[in-house]
Amino acid sequence: MLSYQHAYHAGNFADVHKHLVLYAIIDHLLRKASSVTYIDTHAGRGRYPLNAEETLRLGEYRDGAEKLWKERGHLAEDPLLADWLEGLAAAQSRQNPTELDHYPGSPWWLAQRLREQDALRLFELHPREHEHLSRQQLADRVRQVHGDGLSGLIETLPVATPRLCVLVDPSYERKEEYGEVAATLLEAMRKARHGIVLVWYPLLPAGRHEALLDALKAGGLRKIWRSELRVASPQSERGMYGSGMLVINPPWGLDRRLEDAMARLAPVLGDASRHRGDWWVPE
Repeated sequence: MLSYQHAYHAGNFADVHKHLVLYAIIDHLLRKASSVTYIDTHAGRGRYPLNAEETLRLGEYRDGAEKLWKERGHLAEDPLLADWLEGLAAAQSRQNPTELDHYPGSPWWLAQRLREQDALRLFELHPREHEHLSRQQLADRVRQVHGDGLSGLIETLPVATPRLCVLVDPSYERKEEYGEVAATLLEAMRKARHGIVLVWYPLLPAGRHEALLDALKAGGLRKIWRSELRVASPQSERGMYGSGMLVINPPWGLDRRLEDAMARLAPVLGDASRHRGDWWVPE
């Protein structure tokens, strides 16, 4: 099944959560000169115009990136949010940079910070999404692959660079994907046990993400930090009520930095918004 296209959801609260965590980790990685290979298993598009028909149909960015954009003066008091918002501003049209007219997907966030010694591999299985991505000029040292990102990740490992950062961000259209992601991660960490891996998952009333979390714990992985941003109560929400991120092998100090940023960000998304960060599996 290949029906999911992220353009319908671009810039929503889950994108904000996911990309802030990704930005913070890239920031930590850039503190050292040694090269990094980045792998994005479900890349989507590089930039999403917010006036596109698909994006306007649901307008989810209005409860996500747009709220932060309007409050960017206040949010910029936090150093991490200030840097992330500066990156968001760089993704806007040059004709009117003060207006929020695009939201950058993970390929853009990754490609914008590549150094000469780094590499980026983008996997996208959906033919239309891959076509959109192929038309966008990102950066040198970016390889775009039309194929399955989970199997592609295993085939790519180990990488030639001393450091590795992987983003796993499926649509979870099929409930089987939770188990497939868990199995892939357990295999990937056997091949690259020091790599930093980010895994996004939706918080839905059915609670299917719990199978993913439990499988990783049961598989013997260690050092997994969990971040969950909830914007509604599961009892009062039929759809996605929150966004979850797991970070395997997080850089030292990441948890405190994100806790500080999320404490300032969450109230902007609404009175019901809450963030929780904790160690799902400690060292």
